[in-house]
Amino acid sequence: MTTAVRRIQFCAGHRVWKHEHRCANLHGHNYVAFVHAEAEQLDALGRVIDFSVLKDKIGGWIDANWDHGFICHREDSEALRAMASVPNQKLFEMDANPTAENLADYLLRVVGPKQLNGSGVRLVRVVLWETENCYAEVSI
Repeated sequence: MTTAVRRIQFCAGHRVWKHEHRCANLHGHNYVAFVHAEAEQLDALGRVIDFSVLKDKIGGWIDANWDHGFICHREDSEALRAMASVPNQKLFEMDANPTAENLADYLLRVVGPKQLNGSGVRLVRVVLWETENCYAEVSI
């Protein structure tokens, strides 16, 4: 199987709800996502998918929903109240804690299938760098 990988950068704030240390504070990261896409066969030009399509479909979703916004667990009432006090604050609520692992999983299992529906291409792996030293990987 051939894989096409696109690197996508974005900035977002979060807090890890109920975290036992510093990540319980509101803070942000310069994230780097590597989205790995596969197809049953290469297209007529010999590609899994044009890299710009991954940028537009997956990167476009990230830009619209996460980039320069704040990502919260939907039960984190303190963070949600804090974000509500900021006029025009971009906010994305998740059913899970916004850890690097859960964000990568969300891109793989929710965003990828929706954004690539009908293309014959699927995301099979997402690597999400939260800092220069820490990253999470999820695969199908």
